[in-house]
Amino acid sequence: MSSQPVLYDVSERIATVTLNRPESRNALDSAILRLLPQLLLDAENSKDVDVVVLTGVDPAFCAGLDLRELGDSGRNLDGTGADGSPNPTGARGPFPKMDKPLIAAVNGAAVTGGLELVLNADFVIASERAKFGDTHARVGVMPGWGMSVLLPQAVGIRRAREMSFTGNFMDAFEALQWGLVNHVVPHEELLPRTRSIARDIIGNDQAAVRSLRHTYADINADVEAWDIEARDARAWRQTNFDPSVVAERRARIIERGRNQ
Repeated sequence: MSSQPVLYDVSERIATVTLNRPESRNALDSAILRLLPQLLLDAENSKDVDVVVLTGVDPAFCAGLDLRELGDSGRNLDGTGADGSPNPTGARGPFPKMDKPLIAAVNGAAVTGGLELVLNADFVIASERAKFGDTHARVGVMPGWGMSVLLPQAVGIRRAREMSFTGNFMDAFEALQWGLVNHVVPHEELLPRTRSIARDIIGNDQAAVRSLRHTYADINADVEAWDIEARDARAWRQTNFDPSVVAERRARIIERGRNQ
């Protein structure tokens, strides 16, 4: 396995972007957050790619922002739009603006910022081992990548509030029942099933697919809601964010996720 924190592979017109910090449960440090948008843009600009798949190296999909770095220097908040500012590509969060479909293939836990990565995908295929949780309130940070906009769109406002207020995790089958994911498959079938669906997309007229994606995005953009989330995240970071509290809570958050 390469030592690069994000891997990139193209075959059959599918670009697979893989988070590769398994020892840290693919937590988002500043290195990943520099490389991920770059590789997604490579896929977006490649004439050999029609669909992008985002996944992680086992055992986790993504544990969210690296709390060790967040509690130390906070560098992994810089340039991601987590405080409401745009990242270098002009978007909020680590995603660039894209026209090509993006599928999340969730192989394990997707937590907080990792859940936001999932929510920003067009749709989601989950392994039976997947878990989902929003622990922003437990960490002591506020969402800035669309959690408060996209999670209610996926599961409804009352369920979204429950997830965010409690920090409790749900398993893959509950996520399917709630509408957070499209399919749950045996773990070893995750990427084959995802690639099969990607090939179904590739078999269509790509200009039409990208036009449909643009239409869906515009209809569901809710720019005002994103602006409200950005405003509140910015205010929280300026007045309430305490890196030492993040560091203290790190171990308890990880242990709670394992127990659930």
